[in-house]
Amino acid sequence: MEKVLSDKANWLAAQGHEVVVVTTEQRGRPSAFAFHPAVRHIDLGIGYEDNNGASLWNKILHFPAKQRRHKRLLEALLKKEKADVTVSMFCGEAALLPAMRDGSAKVLEVHFSRFKRLQYGRKGLWGLADRLMSRRDLRLARRYDRFVVLTEEDKGYWGALPNMTVIPNGTPLKEKSPMTEHVVLAVGRYSSQKGLDRLLAAWRKADRGDWTLKLVGDGEMRPELESLIAAYSLQDSVELTGVVQDMDRVYKDASLLALTSRYEGLPMVLLEAQAHGIPSLAFACKCGPRDVIRDGVDGALIPEGDVDAFADALSDMLHHPDKLKAMGDAAYAAAARWDPETIMQKWQNLFEEVSSSRR
Repeated sequence: MEKVLSDKANWLAAQGHEVVVVTTEQRGRPSAFAFHPAVRHIDLGIGYEDNNGASLWNKILHFPAKQRRHKRLLEALLKKEKADVTVSMFCGEAALLPAMRDGSAKVLEVHFSRFKRLQYGRKGLWGLADRLMSRRDLRLARRYDRFVVLTEEDKGYWGALPNMTVIPNGTPLKEKSPMTEHVVLAVGRYSSQKGLDRLLAAWRKADRGDWTLKLVGDGEMRPELESLIAAYSLQDSVELTGVVQDMDRVYKDASLLALTSRYEGLPMVLLEAQAHGIPSLAFACKCGPRDVIRDGVDGALIPEGDVDAFADALSDMLHHPDKLKAMGDAAYAAAARWDPETIMQKWQNLFEEVSSSRR
């Protein structure tokens, strides 16, 4: 989300638009991604993250006061800035913006699927909270001038909302991978969502020959992944790379992307793989893989959670290099769908439409 935000802000600023990025948790830290010099950044210092990992009761106790402070500071800022359009990325401000009478059009964009909260699979009070919040999400989406989802698949899950439109993320076309290296990539946080434990289970079962699996990223599940690699005796074929800055080089030296996420919104790694001419093998989780991968053409879709089927597909792709290369060529041709200029023109048209309707 941070990368997508920086890309959008930079494009809009380069077009001459005045762009202000408002955060709540920056605390003086530098941005993870570079911004155009004209983009202004204002942090409200709300401190939602102070309660991350705390109990449900702790959050119930502290959240209302933080929301009130957030509303007061954000409304004052919006009235001062006199923005034409205010966009929420479905964070702490999402429930606050529709009621603010600052004159700006309100746009809500969602970077996860309709069922994300339910896919946590939590029980008891947390499960009840997830179900209530999921219903609240739908009510919130209706209150905005426009509601933007990432995929056609997800659009169907939200229902027939008259204010909803689909605008995917974008990524530029890159130098095509020669697909000469026997490397399979998985890119993302070492977290339960990304399902790397499932990938290791499939890698263990697959007939992988002399191929190497690289898990690019880092996160709280690193110790668990290290334990699984040892338990499965995969030390010679699996590498935990940690965070890598030059991702173009990583993609260029790979021949297949594997995605075993339990849920997504629109996985940027699938778009980036196509932009480098790399086919993808993915679980057909909600949401994104079905919108990106044409099964059997530029990759393969596996029924959600079927580790054995994933391992079989992996074995087949690794042992048929001609088939893999043809999929890579098809992926590279399909990458034109994610052209950033085309995607951002859709955003600019949306902004012009909603702001003109307020005049």
